[in-house]
Amino acid sequence: MATETSAEPKGERKMLKVGFIGAGNMGFALAKAVKSCGLETEIFISSRTKEKAAAAAEKIGAVATNNKTVAAECEVIFLAVKPNVISAVAEEIKDFLSSRNDFLFVTMAAGVSMDKISSYLGFDCPIIRIMPNTPVSIGEGMTLWCANEHVSAEQKSTFEKLLEKSGVTDEIKESLIDAGSAVSGCGPAFVYIFAEALADGAVECGLPRDKAIEYAAQTLVGAAKMVTESGEHPEKLKDAVCSPGGSTIAGVHALEDGAFRACAMNAVKASFDKTKILGNS
Repeated sequence: MATETSAEPKGERKMLKVGFIGAGNMGFALAKAVKSCGLETEIFISSRTKEKAAAAAEKIGAVATNNKTVAAECEVIFLAVKPNVISAVAEEIKDFLSSRNDFLFVTMAAGVSMDKISSYLGFDCPIIRIMPNTPVSIGEGMTLWCANEHVSAEQKSTFEKLLEKSGVTDEIKESLIDAGSAVSGCGPAFVYIFAEALADGAVECGLPRDKAIEYAAQTLVGAAKMVTESGEHPEKLKDAVCSPGGSTIAGVHALEDGAFRACAMNAVKASFDKTKILGNS
């Protein structure tokens, strides 16, 4: 999508205009990731208030603007608003998009299908649906995505380049994206609770709070890398830590007494069910 044009001096590349409608936690995290990608981009940010857009734009060297300007000028448009306001935003911008054939629409609203986005806009267009998580802001995110039949190979390539510094991206079927996001999208909150609980336990045992948090966080980082890099099933990795009659198996027993697995599974299922409700509201 970012190509040379005859209107520009020879040798200069066109800046890819990327717009974000919504400057909340997720929208801003993605804007930061896009800012650090290898493409030459000009980033536009709009929000509910001019002040919020300006504050977000200033942090990453973007342009604060409004929804209509993003819709009229940007080649890649990230819609980063809550599901309950999507129809209103679509109504505001659809007339600016309907006459264009040079844009890619990226939506991240939980539970809202690409077909529903098209119905809100009132016409078919290239749409990519994503479910990222907040660690994209530090390049350690997990972003699930799917595309409709109107997205070209070039647009997919541009999209992947925009998120290349965000962490891991994975293209999956739209029918699986809600289940996947219940793990990767909601999962960071669950992990933070576990990290806090580990640290609290260490504090109760006498460890200073700062040390407890540091040790708990690094333990989670290391354990996660063991899963992704060793290729071993988590159960096998767990067994390798548990010596017969040792301290670790005693702790595992305590987790089982507290129905830890069931609680984790229930959290994912509850998030999945809520996503379905949000998508149908």
